[in-house]
This record gives sequence, C-alpha cells and structure tokens, in this order.
Amino acid sequence: MSPLTTRQSAGLLAVLLFACFSAAAIGGLSTAEAVRAWYPTLDKPPWTPPSWAFGPIWTVLYTAMAFAAWQVVRTAPERARELLTLFGVQLLLNAAWSPVFFGMQQPELGLVVITAMWMAIVACIVRFWPISRAAAAAMGLYLAWVSVAWSLNAWIAWFNP
Repeated sequence: MSPLTTRQSAGLLAVLLFACFSAAAIGGLSTAEAVRAWYPTLDKPPWTPPSWAFGPIWTVLYTAMAFAAWQVVRTAPERARELLTLFGVQLLLNAAWSPVFFGMQQPELGLVVITAMWMAIVACIVRFWPISRAAAAAMGLYLAWVSVAWSLNAWIAWFNP
C-alpha cells in the first residue's frame, strides 16, 4: 500500500474514531439499567473508582485508541490489514465486555472476555511499538485502565455469588 494522502489519513482517523466511539455506545447502551439497579448491590473492592470517573476516562481512552491505530497505519500503510485486524479484535472484545458483564450480569464470563481483551491489547502494543512508540504508549494507557477493570471484574466475580 502506498503512503496515505492527507485526505485518506483524515478519513481513516474519522473512521477509527467512529469505530471506537461505537464500541463505547454499545457499552453505554448495555450498562445503563444494570449500573442503576444491579451494580450498586455488588460487593466491590476498596480501589473501585467513583462512578463519575468512568465516562471521562473512557472518553480519553477511546480517543487515544483511535489515535494509536491511526498513527501505526499512517506510518506503516503496507501493514494496514494486519494492524487494523489486531486492533479490531481488541475493539470487538471491548464492545463485548459490557453486554456480558452488565447486560447479562455475568461477572465470570466477563472475566473471560476482559482477559482476552487484555491479551489482545498487549499484542497491539507489541506490534505497534516498532512502528510508533507514541501509539504503543497510547495503547499502554488503555492497558493500564483495562488492568484496573480486570481487577474489579475479578473481585466482583470472586466475592459475589
């Protein structure tokens, strides 16, 4: 694949932002009722962030994820298919987690999904690093937050019958 034109690059960024925020919308739609009725009844760990923090944190992370994918594809367009496939896998797992954990109210199955997502993010970081350290760092921020989410999910699965 040849280098991206400015127009192609801008279009790619728009598509990636749309994809990331579509995953966010899926999560938001599947959590609304459970966040009000089910989630407050669960035993949660002491390091659980306040509810108001999740929205702003995820907004920054979805933007950073789109930037990361855009940066590596823009820098290595010949690897676009491989990089976008890997990115897409982690994004699909991201979109699946909220419906499983909140929508289905299945913390154990949610733990399986978030573990697979964590591994897919690590794979993205490993593949992104040689192409763009900035992209790998952006995905690293995402991995850090998903690690916190993993620990919350694990606690909830363990301490809530």
